[in-house]
Amino acid sequence: MAVTQQEIENRLWDAADELRVAMPEAQYSSVVFPLMFWKYLSDTWEHQHEQFLADNEGLDDLSAEEAHEIEYRDYQSFEIPFIYPGTVRERRASWTSILATITQPGLGARVRASLQAIETANPDKFSRLFGSMTWTSEEVLSREVLAAVMQAMNRTPKMHEGNVSHDVLGGAYEYLLKRFSDGSGTRAGQFFTPREVVELIVEVLDPKNFESVYDPTCGSGGMLIASANLLKARGGRGYTLKLYGQEAVQDTAGVARMNLFMHNLTQFHVEVGDTLKDPRFKKADGSIAQFDVIVANPPYSLKWKPWTKDTRAIGGTAPTKSADWAFVQHMIASMDAKKGRAGVVLPHGVLFRGREEEAIRRRVLDDDLLEAVIGLPPNLFYNTTIPTCVLVFRASGTKAPERQNGVLFIDASTRFAKATNRNILTDGDIADVVTAYHSSFDTDGNPVDPDGNGGLAARFAPLSEIVANGYDLNIGRYIKHAAAEQEDLGTLIDAYNVARAERQKAEQRMLAVLASAGIEGFDE
Repeated sequence: MAVTQQEIENRLWDAADELRVAMPEAQYSSVVFPLMFWKYLSDTWEHQHEQFLADNEGLDDLSAEEAHEIEYRDYQSFEIPFIYPGTVRERRASWTSILATITQPGLGARVRASLQAIETANPDKFSRLFGSMTWTSEEVLSREVLAAVMQAMNRTPKMHEGNVSHDVLGGAYEYLLKRFSDGSGTRAGQFFTPREVVELIVEVLDPKNFESVYDPTCGSGGMLIASANLLKARGGRGYTLKLYGQEAVQDTAGVARMNLFMHNLTQFHVEVGDTLKDPRFKKADGSIAQFDVIVANPPYSLKWKPWTKDTRAIGGTAPTKSADWAFVQHMIASMDAKKGRAGVVLPHGVLFRGREEEAIRRRVLDDDLLEAVIGLPPNLFYNTTIPTCVLVFRASGTKAPERQNGVLFIDASTRFAKATNRNILTDGDIADVVTAYHSSFDTDGNPVDPDGNGGLAARFAPLSEIVANGYDLNIGRYIKHAAAEQEDLGTLIDAYNVARAERQKAEQRMLAVLASAGIEGFDE
């Protein structure tokens, strides 16, 4: 009987729930994903080992070395070695082997030794896969809790491909990612982008067979996986994509690698490091590597140490208080010269903030690299409630003729459905945005078929109009519908600052009057 998605998801959540007595939900992923992937590897290895033994019954005259050579040549795609070899504690670094010892002291140490041994034995596939593994310390996670988690996870069905498809396994992994994110609040936004936002960006960029896809802030790898899934759903070959990602947090990079493996995507490279300070993907001459498709949801308004001299800094250098445009500059430098395109989610401030950011924005627009600005609804993300936008870029000279020397603006800010903790984009919302993106526009920049975009307000604005507006990309300046429904954000900020100053003056007068009357105890 086939294993259902619901069954495996329920069992995995039961295992995760055992951690509730030991740590906050935001930390569950650092324990559950390594254990889940270890069980997947072990179940797969043991399934292939049983097949090897069945196929080679009667070959007792083989030496251990010959048997090992045949098994790993014809049956196994990775090795699960022994831990503590040559000692009385020697045992295979597999899930079942260690599970048999859960009542004995030192369980965490054995788990750690097993995961490290698997990494070491398979450096090309699993180097640094399992992260820092700090949770294997008895001080972090007691033997009793770790044993309870392993026993609960052991009740999941065998995870080898003969029993559970990669679609089910990948879906279960994503289920846990979303469940952890829904329950852990803002911290989840550091590594998980809501699926519908990812799908929107990937739909717009439309990856093709054999192309390269790069995410410079890849988190759990969702955008890379979505690229392959979309291609597969359209009848393409998702497995032909060459996937690249960089992630600053080691444990999160491990989550991404495991996520990709669970989805049966093996043509990937995920590196650890700060993309702005230490980009890990470079050409032989040391310049930034280039890719066909670049996708990202970088940390918003990240404080950083600006470049002093860097070829990526077209138009200048982003300010210390916000690296938003630095991530854009990196993505632009990473676009393939012939067909490179990029999509990035950022806060609306990148559209209108002045000084250094305005100088970069001017250069990007003058070089005709920005193709579209898509305004999204508020409260879509786990780590912020602010409205965001998607910026779409094309390599110099590669825009379609009708899209050159201008920018397409799409207002999807009111298109969402309310969920428990946040707003979501429905499949219909995504489809309408993609339709609007592909629409044709008349000489005034209005859609030729205004009903064909699902009711979304959209307009193609020529560069001359943008220049006349001081290179301000605020959507309300170009779409009257958006301007009518919400005031210019810069105006709102000015109004807020005036009101705040007036309130502070009123409070000071009130406190002075109270103090003169001998009434104290109010906090300023």
